Amino acid sequence: MMASLAPLATSPGLEELTLEPAHLRPELLDACADLINQEWPRSRASRLHSLGQSSDAFPLCLALLGPPPAPGALPMVLGHSRLSRVVAHDHSLLVETVVVARALRGQGFGRRLMEATEAFAKARGFRRLHLTTHDKQHFYAHLGYELGEPVQGITFRSSLSAAILQAFAQPANLPEPKAPSPCRETVGAPSTSDSHARPHLPPAPPPPPPLPAPLLSSPALSPIDSPEQSLVETPYRDIRGRPIFWMTKEI
Repeated sequence: MMASLAPLATSPGLEELTLEPAHLRPELLDACADLINQEWPRSRASRLHSLGQSSDAFPLCLALLGPPPAPGALPMVLGHSRLSRVVAHDHSLLVETVVVARALRGQGFGRRLMEATEAFAKARGFRRLHLTTHDKQHFYAHLGYELGEPVQGITFRSSLSAAILQAFAQPANLPEPKAPSPCRETVGAPSTSDSHARPHLPPAPPPPPPLPAPLLSSPALSPIDSPEQSLVETPYRDIRGRPIFWMTKEI
């Protein structure tokens, strides 16, 4: 049984919508992948793997669901958002991969998705959301978001904290090796007075490899030489040179 996407014969009412963590509805992951890939094409296997990483420990994928189109059918997947923890901001989350089904855009479903995402985050003790957009800055401004500074989202999942992993990922400051002490002359061994003689020492074992650093999403790219960020222009660019508007909201 597959969850429904589009086309939609009739649009569900906004009051009928619910927002649920994707990892609690594994039967809807295929529909979530289809919805996201309509906006940002990617291999299906890769998209499903990314959605499969959703957990209560973050990052966490949320699905905006409409009522089933028919008795016994699965709910319709109408929208998606993803929440990640933010480096050095314990009470903040980064909102990513925000998308609504194309057939429903301009009808209030985007606002409903963001309001439900904010309520979900606030109910779990978070107080601020961050996001980026290439061209929807006016939409987010109408929802109360203001221009902000770049942040980094954590996508690495481990029982160890990201700060600990970062610390261990740095090159180790190994002490300088001490000069070997002179060896006593023994039978069959070269004399220490021989200028070519060297003490026979076993090679030192290599240091253990560092732990991997946490993966970071939405890198804070250096601003280019241009005016300060506004709703019209921004000094920030992604790796393809497209403008990035950083926005934030207290919830």
